[in-house]
Amino acid sequence: MDRKQLTRLVLASAAAGVAVLAMPSVVFAQETARAASLLPANGLGWLGGAIGAGLAIMGGAAGIGRIGGSAVESMARQPAAAGQISTAMIITAAMIEGATLFAVVVGMMAVLKA
Repeated sequence: MDRKQLTRLVLASAAAGVAVLAMPSVVFAQETARAASLLPANGLGWLGGAIGAGLAIMGGAAGIGRIGGSAVESMARQPAAAGQISTAMIITAAMIEGATLFAVVVGMMAVLKA
């Protein structure tokens, strides 16, 4: 790169930086267009809460499914320990269910508050 190209690059970068720094004043000067927006004012809160609740349910279902599958596999390998395995499975599934229910309640509170 020679000196002339370097000077052009620096000037172009400086012009781009000034343009970026000037943009917030233009954006904040505009009036809000409520009819043109995709979501209402609190729509992102609703969307976030609904997505969070759905992800919590899917995660809890996947966790309980893995616990159930592993417990059945363990009982097939060691039938003598089936009672202990099923007890541990039920306790662990209940804890996952409680955490999932808490996450769904938090998500629904975000939906209802927004």
